[in-house]
Amino acid sequence: MKKIWDIFCRVIDNHGDLGVCWRLCTDLAQRGHTVRLWVDEATALVWMAPQGCAGVTIHAWPDDEALQVLAQDKAFEVGDVVVEAFGCELPEAFQALMAQGTPPVWINLEYLSAEGYVARSHGLASPVMRGPARGLTKWFFFPGFTPDTGGLLREQDLQERQAAFDRNAWLSALQLDQPIAPHERLISLFCYEPSALTDLLKQLCQADSPTRLLVAQGRPKAAVASATQALNMPEVGLGQLHISQLPYVSQIDFDHLLWACDLNFVRGEDSLVRALWAGKPFVWHIYPQDDLAHHDKLQAFYLALRMPQTLQHVHDVWNNRSDTTLPALTPSNLAVWQAWSSETRRLLQTQTDLTAALIGFVAQKR
Repeated sequence: MKKIWDIFCRVIDNHGDLGVCWRLCTDLAQRGHTVRLWVDEATALVWMAPQGCAGVTIHAWPDDEALQVLAQDKAFEVGDVVVEAFGCELPEAFQALMAQGTPPVWINLEYLSAEGYVARSHGLASPVMRGPARGLTKWFFFPGFTPDTGGLLREQDLQERQAAFDRNAWLSALQLDQPIAPHERLISLFCYEPSALTDLLKQLCQADSPTRLLVAQGRPKAAVASATQALNMPEVGLGQLHISQLPYVSQIDFDHLLWACDLNFVRGEDSLVRALWAGKPFVWHIYPQDDLAHHDKLQAFYLALRMPQTLQHVHDVWNNRSDTTLPALTPSNLAVWQAWSSETRRLLQTQTDLTAALIGFVAQKR
């Protein structure tokens, strides 16, 4: 049975939360559901999803005045499902609306992790003991890499779209400072500010074959500008390295970028999942935390997906778990990482995707 979903999202920084929520919204809509996305900062959708999506409507995060209007609107009903993304805390006035009539299935969609607590906590109930929603139940839903978790976001037509992707045509259509040569190795860069970035640029400059580094807008662009300045290198690269700046790209074209490259540097949650589905070698810049808890999360990720030691070493340096220099991106290493990436994608594709798992979970609780 198709349902109405209310999905709430607050943009903390970097638009990662919004990216995950938008993918979930569109995937639900493509499966026939109706979705309302309530978000406090939606401007990134102008470039992230310029075409929008049929079945998804975008609403400003409701303040007290807006909620009073909704409460008086007899045509408005809270959805069958309410998703509180990443602990964003629903407005109390909206919780009061939820408590009227048939309560919705209330989901707390958590962050992605490979740590052991995820499987233990997935699907647990959290009774609401106080406030306007007292007596309702919130359910924890954890994305994950194993069948005993909520799985990963994966659209139903993703494999078909990737199989039909025309790499040469897409690359030719990119508006870059210089056309890509057929013999260039392609590396995408989407990162925070890794201290090993200068090592990477030096290594690529001195490599045996030419590399095109495709740099995403925002923090990656600023990080590269800082690194090239520190190296006294032209911003377009030096030696065997040519650096090209990408425009802001939609989520669809970000997938295309990952499919087109030989190696992808990604960051956060949404781009990690897309890198896994791309099936290409990747290096993940995990979101850094002051207490270094992200190092434990990274180690759990290595173990869960049985990452090769050489690729773990690259991740350790890239994420400041090791103070050694960045290991060489040799053809033999890339071949090992490619084999691992392909096999990891194959294994993950055998698991139920997050949207299907979420729909099934809601059907059980409704």
